[in-house]
Amino acid sequence: MLRLLNQALSPGGARGRLAILIFHRVLREPDPLLPSEPDAAWFEALMSDMRRWFNVIPLEEGARRLAARDLPPRALAVTFDDGYADNHDVALPILDRLGLHATFFIATGFLGGGIMWNDRVIEAIRLAQGTTIDLQALNCGVIPIGSAAERRVAIDRVLAALKYRAPSDRLSAVDMLCAIARAAPRADLMMTRAQVKRLVSAGMGIGAHTRHHPILTTLDARAARDEIAAGKADLEKIAERPVRLFAYPNGRPGTDYGAAHVELVRELGFTAACSTAPGIAASGDDVHQLPRMSTWDRVRWRNGLRLSKHLWRSQLARA
Repeated sequence: MLRLLNQALSPGGARGRLAILIFHRVLREPDPLLPSEPDAAWFEALMSDMRRWFNVIPLEEGARRLAARDLPPRALAVTFDDGYADNHDVALPILDRLGLHATFFIATGFLGGGIMWNDRVIEAIRLAQGTTIDLQALNCGVIPIGSAAERRVAIDRVLAALKYRAPSDRLSAVDMLCAIARAAPRADLMMTRAQVKRLVSAGMGIGAHTRHHPILTTLDARAARDEIAAGKADLEKIAERPVRLFAYPNGRPGTDYGAAHVELVRELGFTAACSTAPGIAASGDDVHQLPRMSTWDRVRWRNGLRLSKHLWRSQLARA
């Protein structure tokens, strides 16, 4: 039923639609501190459904055919952001088993033992002892952490407080949090360069995601260019091939990146780029600001229905 519905809503050609899924991690087992991240069993079930309901194609092909108004019916691409090690260790075997393609957007500055600031926050609060943590020095007050649910609330509170600070100020704040929690940073969360190479060897797509994952609107023009160009150059050296796809860090149009960054991405030779704006791309859309879908339900049929609803809204918006 959903396959037929999606066929009608995304018939291909000039009326085609490109749905793009976004993931960050695929966990071996469920984690109460990461409730929005799929575990292996959930991800495999979701990908099995996507294979039945859609034509899963490489993102680079999808962007090219979207611009040419030559998409296949029910076109869908799978993407991952940031470069977590479980993308290689957990997601890749599942994708390979199902015969599906995905594109991995990698922040190269964290490869081989690095850790992103938000993960330092998560791991510090995970490891903090006691039933409260005193973060008045970060203007976050004294926060209860007696249960997994309270720790999740604490994580969200700290992330929101620090996200849009200047990078150096944010780093100092995270260092302070880790000192308060007595938590040493993990060195195994992100991929190694060898793992990136294995993704390429497995036929997966690779895209740039800057070097250090800054929110581009917090940088001056030169620093933004350097971050985007350096990430591209790093990946091209690792993959030994051109890198033509980009994903904006954090990715909200007008908040995390602006028109100048879109133009910069074009100038640097990227043929397509992804935001995190929710939606489904249609012919005529800017291929350097492709929307993506990121919310999933454990009730499997609801995921297909959600995508169908977005396809329907895309049709109405262009009627």
